[in-house]
Amino acid sequence: MSTQPGTTPTPEPGTSLAEQTHIAAGGDVDVIAIAPDPAEAEGILENAKLEDIFDADTYAKAQNLIARYPQSRSALLPMLHLVQSVQGYVSQEGIAFCAQNLDLSDAEVSAVATFYTMYKRRPCGEHLVSVCTNTLCAAMGGDAIYKKLQTHLGSEEKPLGHNETAGTPNEPGSITLEHAECLAACDLAPVIQVNYEYFDNQTEEKAVALVDALQAGKKPAPTRGAPLTNFKGAELQLAGFFPEDAQQYRTDVDGPSQAVETLRGAQVAQDRGWTAPAMKDVPLPEVEKK
Repeated sequence: MSTQPGTTPTPEPGTSLAEQTHIAAGGDVDVIAIAPDPAEAEGILENAKLEDIFDADTYAKAQNLIARYPQSRSALLPMLHLVQSVQGYVSQEGIAFCAQNLDLSDAEVSAVATFYTMYKRRPCGEHLVSVCTNTLCAAMGGDAIYKKLQTHLGSEEKPLGHNETAGTPNEPGSITLEHAECLAACDLAPVIQVNYEYFDNQTEEKAVALVDALQAGKKPAPTRGAPLTNFKGAELQLAGFFPEDAQQYRTDVDGPSQAVETLRGAQVAQDRGWTAPAMKDVPLPEVEKK
């Protein structure tokens, strides 16, 4: 420490340097996908023009998104979904595409793309299968289902890992498996999502039959919600683009989203005449002025 009159202590470098300033990543964390090795990333943008990857229609959709917001940067989240609807993941080119259209730096886009798990940093399969392994689902069999799918889609010797793909990414029948945090369906645990559509009350046997059907090119009906599409199709919807034809729009997105279990409490309250007590408006406490 060094000090001068009227100043606070200024830290100075010590004599012993730390050998490691981070905690080692777990076995299922893809460090390369999060932050590519410079040798692997070198020249990636110089060798591929964005126009060769994202066609005129994609650029038009990007401008459509920007026009929906008072500030262009607010369109970043849906635009990242738009990129995934084209490539099946957010590539370095996809990050540059978003940055170019939104007048942001690549670093600003990367900070968002690596924060949310819904943005994939390696090519995804035709279908994304998410197994909830949070507390209640895990206790109800979610952990066992995930382990079963790991070996079923991989092997006993080499189970499929988190965010790894069985088959060739983007090709028909390919499946990316992930263990997910709470999928907000505790009343229907354990649950699986395929491209973010729900398959409730799962068992190991049901889960195996589900992925077998997906690999065979079938699209099993979700327990509730919209009809099943592929990962890229779901990403286009998440970006905010739907068929212009009203009938096709209804076919693509309509579906019962509620379940008997979800409404059971409300039904019991109605049958028994239960109502919540009226709440009185209470003035907020005064805040001390700074």
